[in-house]
Amino acid sequence: MSDPDALADLPAPERRQRARGHDNARATILERLAAGRLPGGILLHGPQGIGKATLAFELASAILGATGDEDAHRVAEQVAAMSHPNLFVLRRRPKDAKGFYTVIRVEDVRDLRDSMHRTRGRSGHRVAIIDPIDDANPSAANALLKTLEEPPPDTTFLLISHRPGRLLPTIKSRCHVLGLRPLADAELRAVVEGEKPDLSVAELDRAVALAGGRPRRAFETLALGEDSALGALSAWLQAPTRQPASVHLTLADALGADPHGAEMSFAKEMLDNWMADEARRAAIEPSNRLRLASANELWDKAHALLEEAESINLDTKQTLVVIFDAIRRHLDRTAAAPTEYS
Repeated sequence: MSDPDALADLPAPERRQRARGHDNARATILERLAAGRLPGGILLHGPQGIGKATLAFELASAILGATGDEDAHRVAEQVAAMSHPNLFVLRRRPKDAKGFYTVIRVEDVRDLRDSMHRTRGRSGHRVAIIDPIDDANPSAANALLKTLEEPPPDTTFLLISHRPGRLLPTIKSRCHVLGLRPLADAELRAVVEGEKPDLSVAELDRAVALAGGRPRRAFETLALGEDSALGALSAWLQAPTRQPASVHLTLADALGADPHGAEMSFAKEMLDNWMADEARRAAIEPSNRLRLASANELWDKAHALLEEAESINLDTKQTLVVIFDAIRRHLDRTAAAPTEYS
């Protein structure tokens, strides 16, 4: 089944064979496999584009190879071709020749469940990968929960999530939960060089700097080209209050020119990450309560503005200007705030 989130000219997760990094998560599952204590559900969560799906297929190969009757190389070939009879993959399905459904539907989960209850195609364990579980609509999530509560024997579900906080708590409670982190720069550099060996040093450095440890973002950065405004946004976020207002006005014009384009999507995530990091920094500084309150207020305001702009088609450029102004005000206000001591 094709991957609705695939990037052009790059191998799909099932064809990569091995994920870079994530050594602790990998070791945890392989140790359980060796001990014969595989959980029925495994939730791999972390930021989008860090290799969770690639790791899921790597683990699937290991499980199918260790419990089946074929050698590891043959199993890996079948997993890469999505032809192993004991491997099941659930993604958003094609709607027509032009695109995919926007969600994983309840009928998709039921089809998966029915397939897994049929006579198994080969000896050994069965593996079902849900990529990602975040795409399941409420009915599909509830149907999947019922399957996790009463799974077929000798079956492991590998659930991938970019936003685990939005999942049903009962789904998480049925899984062994493993949080994955963005890659170190050296690991990320190796991933990008492996796929794009002809990149210049400058192109590679730029992709690594903007990706934040996520290979997918590195490749998206390369696709946008050197004249993208993302580099300027990254520089602005390093010190928003030290630059004239004209800089963020220019940024808003450039990024808001295509509200639904890849560049704007990337910019939203960069802003998200900056605000989340600011809130985390404020949370570990209990002597400055104003900073945390202001960071939370900034987060709520920015997300409300972006959602409103998208839902009723407001001017994205003006929305960005308001958010940039709010970031500057937050930093000005909290920098001057007195420190509190208890």
